[in-house]
Amino acid sequence: MDTKRLIVFIALSFGLLFVWQEYFAPKPAPKPAVVTTHTASGVTTTSGAPAATADASANLARGQSVEVTTDMVRARIDTAGGDVRSLDLLQQGSVDDPSKPLTLLTDQGGRTYVAQSGLLSPVVGLPTHKTVFSVEKTQYTLADGQNSVSVTLVAPPENGVQVRKTFTFTRGSYLIDVRYDIHNETGRPLPASAYYRLLRDGKAPEGEGRFAHTFTGPAVYTDAGKFQKVAFEDLDKHKASYEKNSDNGWVAMLQHYFASAWILKTTDGKSVCTNAQSCQFELKPVAGGLYSAGVVVNLPVIAPGATQTISVPLYAGPEETRVLKATAPGLELTKDYGWVTIIATPLFWLLQTLHGLVGNWGWAIVLLTVIVKAVLYPLSATSYRSMAKMKALAPRMERLKAQFGDDRAKFQQAMMEMYKAEKVNPLGGCLPIVVQIPVFIGLYWALLASVELRQAPWLGWVHDLTRPDPFYILPVLMAATTFAQTFLNPPPTDPMQAKMMKIMPLAFSVMFFFFPSGLVLYWLTNNILSIAQQWFVNKNIEKAAAVERNS
Repeated sequence: MDTKRLIVFIALSFGLLFVWQEYFAPKPAPKPAVVTTHTASGVTTTSGAPAATADASANLARGQSVEVTTDMVRARIDTAGGDVRSLDLLQQGSVDDPSKPLTLLTDQGGRTYVAQSGLLSPVVGLPTHKTVFSVEKTQYTLADGQNSVSVTLVAPPENGVQVRKTFTFTRGSYLIDVRYDIHNETGRPLPASAYYRLLRDGKAPEGEGRFAHTFTGPAVYTDAGKFQKVAFEDLDKHKASYEKNSDNGWVAMLQHYFASAWILKTTDGKSVCTNAQSCQFELKPVAGGLYSAGVVVNLPVIAPGATQTISVPLYAGPEETRVLKATAPGLELTKDYGWVTIIATPLFWLLQTLHGLVGNWGWAIVLLTVIVKAVLYPLSATSYRSMAKMKALAPRMERLKAQFGDDRAKFQQAMMEMYKAEKVNPLGGCLPIVVQIPVFIGLYWALLASVELRQAPWLGWVHDLTRPDPFYILPVLMAATTFAQTFLNPPPTDPMQAKMMKIMPLAFSVMFFFFPSGLVLYWLTNNILSIAQQWFVNKNIEKAAAVERNS
């Protein structure tokens, strides 16, 4: 198989894969409904009939709404359970209207994605995500000069236990500290635990593209198990595999560009888990077609008259590498590059460094492509030299074909003898291309998964590098450069292959009309550099051949 056939094979494989996923892949089965029963230790579930498609958020209890506004977020806390029912990211524009903030958490419009927490005890009733709290006022704003703003909810006193739940929002941060103060006036030791969970539907996030999407669903991170994603389908089938107990880590819900996570550490960096068995992670389906990603923290026994405090931060915001690394160990892995993480991570670091120099993500992509192309120059030059030699031999190949006609065996033998005499390896261009494929895929995922590029402009007509080119200028240019490359390659001896080589660039380029413009910009730049390099190599081969003929 020569280099051309390998390229056609790769192009066809990608094209067929996208067509299969879009039009022929089996659709997900209806999600089963789940009946829930509440116990003192938590929630257990059993599967039932197919779930209804009604608004699952209608199952959430409603109380007073408490609105909190900072420089980064606008949150809505419901006094029923003390849930964070809505969270707008003020520094991120919405999908349809960038002038409006993006809504990450919500219980409106047929969507459910909320953050809940509560307390449990085997001996007395404690406030859960169904308890109705009281609050002093319903509007809180981070004022100029303030570093933080706090909202305190008070649970109705029951069974001699007083509980206060306090949310603290900090300037310049997507972290929300959630603190429980539990005062034991029962006259006896009080065993208790706290649970924290993220509850959401299984729908794709708003704005998810057909050809550019990433994982949506729960994830767990611990020192022992590292980063573990679990698909909604695996939860439905009870096939989820993840670390269940730990004394560290976090539990999260992920989607393209954004994540929410309960982090098992206090604001001073210490773990809230006292030992390896004191924190239990639990991912599961729940009633109404929803999914829960949570953790239960066993608290030290609270002595009579004592107050126990537990503080667990909630991160809810964009998957910005710099911010995630500073928030919790391993949280940067929520920006999931899949199996090419080891390649994509340094490539994004380089991209971010270049952006710091030029101040524009589009030009940073161009510079990154130039640097990657320069590093891989020796490999690609080997491939192009092999193709140039094959192109130089094309006239002799045609004569051999005419000489032997339909005798394929003799034609193949004569062709191999010619290759041997001219010291041409027909497979010489394959290995360099195969080696480059992981690098290209790594760069693809680095661009695809980076929220830093979201709604970032390049030139006049490209206002968002993560969205398709609105006028299809970049895809058309990419198709043209891909077509131009066919003239630099050796022509196939088979007329059918020759026709395929003319058609494939156009067919392969169709899907790029739906790709984010940042990815198309990368491919276009890479094509232009490849054409320049291949032309340069071809000219050198031709000059060397002319010198040899004249000597």
